[in-house]
Amino acid sequence: MTGSVRLDVDGAIATITNDNPDKHNAFDDDMDTQLWGVLAELKSHPEVRAVIWRGEGKSWSSGRDVGSIGNLKVDMSHHELMRRGHRGIQQLWDLDAVFIVACKGWVMGGSFQRALMCDIRIAAYDTRFRLPETTYGVIPDTGGVAVLYEMAGPGVVSDMVLTGRVLSAEEALAHGVVSRVVPEAELDTTVREMAEQIATAPAASVRMARSIIRHLALPEIRSSMDEEMIGQTYLSRSDDMAELRAARAEDREPRYTGS
Repeated sequence: MTGSVRLDVDGAIATITNDNPDKHNAFDDDMDTQLWGVLAELKSHPEVRAVIWRGEGKSWSSGRDVGSIGNLKVDMSHHELMRRGHRGIQQLWDLDAVFIVACKGWVMGGSFQRALMCDIRIAAYDTRFRLPETTYGVIPDTGGVAVLYEMAGPGVVSDMVLTGRVLSAEEALAHGVVSRVVPEAELDTTVREMAEQIATAPAASVRMARSIIRHLALPEIRSSMDEEMIGQTYLSRSDDMAELRAARAEDREPRYTGS
């Protein structure tokens, strides 16, 4: 196992740590399974009021470990794997705890989308956000695009998704993707102080406020995830995907047909 996802519970505050620093905390199938287990375990800790999600090393998470793409370790179809992923991250919706993401370094791909599914994102000044899926012949498929659309609008979403451009921390703040930008040396302290503030506030008030905020967003996220599952399943079997793989294997320029 090259990486892990750790859970530490300290009274009313829990911390999830992405621990695969040699690969900028890129996720593979094993780490996905661990994350789903961590979220499931949090359901047995009703005393937890706030969850900090952080990363070891230089980045929060650079997304999917490209070395694991196309090398599934589970006996599941592409569609089944996506359903497992959707159900896994949707466990966030079943928890009363507020999730705060401490973004730094690279926050990319599916991991960026998972961060968008959380309640609050704080970024270090060096943070870079990216959705590079189309460069690999696929589309974002974790529900985060629906959240980003609500935050930043169709222009920014289209630019990020269709070109794979990098969004800086300052731009992310301007578009509402993150709510604060701080020096990296202050990131953990800032996030901890926020978690403590939430954990000591009246529990009923926090729960109700969070429920109302989430009620505004969840219908669109669910609808987007359903469409993403259909689209991604189609793309995995498309002629263009087969051509992309063949061109890379043969070290030549691809000839796409759009089918």
